[in-house]
Parts: sequence; C-alpha cells; structure tokens
Amino acid sequence: MHKKRTYIYLFFAFILMVFISQEIVIQQTENQIYTEIEEVPFREFALVLGTKKDGINGLNPYFKYRMDAAILLYTSHKISKIIVSGDNHTADYNETEDMTDYLLKAGIPANAIVKDYAGFRTLDSVVRAKKVFNCQNLTIVSQRFHNQRALFIANHYGLNAVAYCAKDVNSSKNYTHIREYFAKCLVIFDLYVFNRSPKFL
Repeated sequence: MHKKRTYIYLFFAFILMVFISQEIVIQQTENQIYTEIEEVPFREFALVLGTKKDGINGLNPYFKYRMDAAILLYTSHKISKIIVSGDNHTADYNETEDMTDYLLKAGIPANAIVKDYAGFRTLDSVVRAKKVFNCQNLTIVSQRFHNQRALFIANHYGLNAVAYCAKDVNSSKNYTHIREYFAKCLVIFDLYVFNRSPKFL
C-alpha cells in the first residue's frame, strides 16, 4: 500500500512538472511571437524547422504551412535568406532537400536558401543557426507550439530571435500537440540539467 501511494505521488509530481514547464516556456517567449506578417520585424535570416514532407493523406500540412509562411516572409521583405534545417538520417529521407525543392518551385532564388542537413532536433537547428551559420538575429518559422520551444532555446543561447507562426493543424487526434507538452518539459532538462549540444557542430 505504501509503495502504491508513492507511485501515485510520483505520477502527480510528474504531471505537475510537465504543466509548470509548459507555463515557463510559454510565458518567457510570448512577446517574441508574431501572427501578423505586417508586424514581423526584419531579420536577415529565417530558420524553418523541419518536418517530414509526406503525411497520411498526401502532403503533410505541417510541412506545407511552414514553407508557405517562410515564402510569405521572403516575399514581404521581412527576411533575405532562409535556412532550411531538417533531418537527413537516411539516403531516402531528406527534409532539407524537400524544403529546398518546395521553395525553389515557389520562386525563391537558390542563393537565398541555406541548407542545414543536421537539424535532427529543434535544439540542433537553433544552436547550429548561431554557431555554424553565424546568425545572431533571426525569425524562427513553425507552428506556435513549436515556436515557443525553439525561442526558449534561442533565448538560452543569447540569440536575438523572434518567431512567425505558420498555420496550425487542427485534429481531434493531434498527437503532435500532445507530444509537445512533454517536449517543453524535456527542453528544460536538456538546457539546464543535461547541457545537451547538437550532434554536429
């Protein structure tokens, strides 16, 4: 009985930690997030956070909306270069090239696109933007829930970053949003406990 009570306490402590982490990340970054293109300040670089191109019913909407947001930033003269940062862990899976192809087909010039093939995690993408591509000022592009976590990392590393929110995806079975609760908790441990670094620098 005592052991069972201990497990219950641990479970509720974990849930509390998840929700506190969520609030910390959201509160620290809320003033850096933009939803209206007219209000976005100019930054030389946009950092588009990668996701898979193909979804269950064709083109993954998370992918499409992020790319369309980056295109809008460029055509609205809010940025002059786009870093496409994604996973390239196998020969037949390449988020970076998929993003590049989408941008090129939309008319974005090749010399405005910077390819980062080692954006395995959000932390990798943000830190590499600073340490590999020498960005000090940038606009992060993803959905709001993801932008919050990316900005939290950017702030930790002293980047002068804002974020522009791509259209979100609404679904009654949106496991991406559920997973994000735990990701926001993990990012605090990554930065302040484990001191994790990108896989490649």
